[in-house]
Amino acid sequence: MEAGNDLLTGQNPTPKARQTPTGSIPPRLLYALYALALAVSISIWFLAIHANLWLDETGSYWVISRGFAKIWREQYISLGFPAYFYVLWLCSKILGTTPVALRIPSVVAMLAAAALLYLGARELFKRDVAIIAVVVFSLHRLIIAESVEIRPYAFATLATTLAIYLLLRLRRSNSSALAALFGLSAALIVYFHYLFAAILPAFVICFFVLKKGNRKALWRQFTIALAVFTAAFLPLIPSLRYLFRTSASHVYEAAPKFSDLFWTLASGWLSVAFIGAVFLALLIAAARPKQAAAPRPFETEKLLICASLGLIPILILYGISAATSIHMFAGRHRVVAIPGIALCWAFLVSRLRPSIVRLAFCVALVAMTAFECYRAPAFRQPADSWKGALALAEKEASTDNAPVLVCSHFVESNYVPMPLHAPKQSRYFAQLSYYKLTVPVVPLPQSLNSQAMQIGSQFLQHAAQNHERFFALGDPPSYQTLDWLAQHASQNYSVRDLGILGQTRVLEFTPRPASSS
Repeated sequence: MEAGNDLLTGQNPTPKARQTPTGSIPPRLLYALYALALAVSISIWFLAIHANLWLDETGSYWVISRGFAKIWREQYISLGFPAYFYVLWLCSKILGTTPVALRIPSVVAMLAAAALLYLGARELFKRDVAIIAVVVFSLHRLIIAESVEIRPYAFATLATTLAIYLLLRLRRSNSSALAALFGLSAALIVYFHYLFAAILPAFVICFFVLKKGNRKALWRQFTIALAVFTAAFLPLIPSLRYLFRTSASHVYEAAPKFSDLFWTLASGWLSVAFIGAVFLALLIAAARPKQAAAPRPFETEKLLICASLGLIPILILYGISAATSIHMFAGRHRVVAIPGIALCWAFLVSRLRPSIVRLAFCVALVAMTAFECYRAPAFRQPADSWKGALALAEKEASTDNAPVLVCSHFVESNYVPMPLHAPKQSRYFAQLSYYKLTVPVVPLPQSLNSQAMQIGSQFLQHAAQNHERFFALGDPPSYQTLDWLAQHASQNYSVRDLGILGQTRVLEFTPRPASSS
């Protein structure tokens, strides 16, 4: 270990160790740079704080708009237990329902998750490496997206990092109370999102790795943790049974590609920054005079812990998605593995010497990611917000109260009868709960199936008889339905494509003159 590293351990060094060696960075400057890097990393989260609500976010708003008493019944619009919706409902009563107000709970939860990750990383690494773990975590594209999203993922991540911290504390504690808290926190993860249960096998493996030297405490603490987890998990069983029975109706993703797995493990500029840091470390080592140094231990235990927390949950999701028709490898579901992946990168960076190389890695990663994010519009506004399309439809249709055919965004709409009498109150058209339409709405499923063709045919016949103008809206999965409507209405209607706002296509159907038709 290089001279001066005692300053990074938090221990009281000897007066000789307090002296800053030639070529090293003074500790105050070192941590000032780390603090700046961390601040810039977190600032990227706020690029989308004012963004319009995208479709799944309007689904969260729809749940709380029904009132506190109905949250339990309406949980099935999400794959998460309603714990998050109770928090969101309470915060909306205090802060309001503007996009910023609805996003504040997620921001606070993700900030707390970052703090807990730092505390967990300190159980394994020195202070500078723990900060780097938080920077890697904060700059991951999935964390940037979910840090301000009006969805349960920030809270599920908070519960995950809390469980990781308590698990790592058990490494040096035989406390029964701490084991009980760990079991409770592990169950709490699933209360915010069912698919985050993919990390539970990693917890079991890490528990036995951490406590292998103390068999007596191992079995006592494991029994306590398991008992508390089981008791806390019991209320989830009815909802999980429903999820398994309807699993096919929740699939909206294609089969995953290996590139998706690699992108999750090495998001953005991580690989580039690490390769550059390794090259810098080699240059410094070559320039230094040869000195006999004691070999560093490989720290197999740390590697097993970090690899288990980072790789096991992501490989479980990838394996199920690749091997079955239940594709659950959506980006937001992979967030469960990001704290562990950040610890894996921290382990790799901890092997770099001297400390200036680790700082160079951190600064380069932050600089390249921040430069890209602040320049890219995609980090400021989601592509699939319906606000613009609904505002255009409201403006154009309200002049003569023209009806609007709206294709649902939610894949579950393909498996249920459409709510023809009250579509604006339906969970399958949650976007209408936040972005209002005052004109009549005709609901259609997401895909062009038999129900969509039946409803569309009946509506076209009625509209042609009444010589009625109307509009149709849909996002990419529903473009085929819009084309079908345009084709079957072409005899009696002139069809005008008003454009694609976000990802939502808007069509206007104007009756042809009687002589023309």
